[in-house]
Amino acid sequence: MFGLVVLAGGFGHCTPLPGERPDPDRHEFESKHMGTSFRVVLYADADTAKKAAAAAFARVADLDGMMSDYKQTSELMQLCKRFATEVGEPVAASDDLFAVLSRAEEMSKKSDGAFDVTVGPVVQLWRHARRTQELPDPKEFAAARAKVGWEKVKLDPAKKTVRLTTPGMQLDLGGIAKGYAADQVLKLLREKFGIKSALVAAAGDITCGDPPPGKAAWVVDIAPIAKGQKPRTLHLANASVSTSGDLEQFVVINGVRYSHVLDPKTGLGLTGRRSVTVIAADGTTADSMTKAVSVLPPEKAFRLVEDTPGAAAYVVVLDKDGKPVATASKRFGQFAARE
Repeated sequence: MFGLVVLAGGFGHCTPLPGERPDPDRHEFESKHMGTSFRVVLYADADTAKKAAAAAFARVADLDGMMSDYKQTSELMQLCKRFATEVGEPVAASDDLFAVLSRAEEMSKKSDGAFDVTVGPVVQLWRHARRTQELPDPKEFAAARAKVGWEKVKLDPAKKTVRLTTPGMQLDLGGIAKGYAADQVLKLLREKFGIKSALVAAAGDITCGDPPPGKAAWVVDIAPIAKGQKPRTLHLANASVSTSGDLEQFVVINGVRYSHVLDPKTGLGLTGRRSVTVIAADGTTADSMTKAVSVLPPEKAFRLVEDTPGAAAYVVVLDKDGKPVATASKRFGQFAARE
């Protein structure tokens, strides 16, 4: 038997399989951070498990305090404020923030800008659009787009400094921070508490360590995009999976359905129903790559996946008749359970 994780509506849910006897060493904890629920499943004695979970959630809370674009006091927002009206001197960043920005830059280069953390100004307009169900004002939209472009972020690895080259830029780490946080939790559990069999779920992002004792892997079900479609089951160990789509977060304006996932080059929400799942060696890669694969044309998207060691993708779109059409990358079969 395997441990079970179900991605339903973008939420990671962990529970024993039906008929499976509870394992006294299996512990599950949940806490809200980064606008969602973080769930940690681990195997350890009860006392160690409680201490490890507390430390794990404290680590996530710290990262949220650094990288949130909702909290005006976060390190990310304070950095952006330094460049709100003029381009000043580079700003020193914490190790974690610099690491995330470096990984974001890496994915932006690989995806030709399909992943871009500088979309913040446009994201703010679309958040308002979802509330009002009205398209952004054309002048405000043009002004916001002028501030977008991953090349406008200048990083100095030697000094660990950040410089934004256009006044008023706003960084949004919503497409990478949860994956990074999950990676950091697994690292903390492993290095501080010696816990290797663990899983971290944060909405549609799940990062797996070693499988449960005596098991071959964790089991992850990809939620179906349409009624009648069967979920796909994955077997994962020391790997991460991220699923992104418009099942819950979207807005319909003038009869057009816009996803919360934006194309950085147009500033528009993606149209058409789709669900994108990316498997990668770590959560940071999976989280960011699923956004890039969502935006890129299929050929370029799967080339990005195939060029990334250990990565795989599964994309489902609805055709004009509302029927799901699935496409998988070459390595996806290594993780997928037989149907």
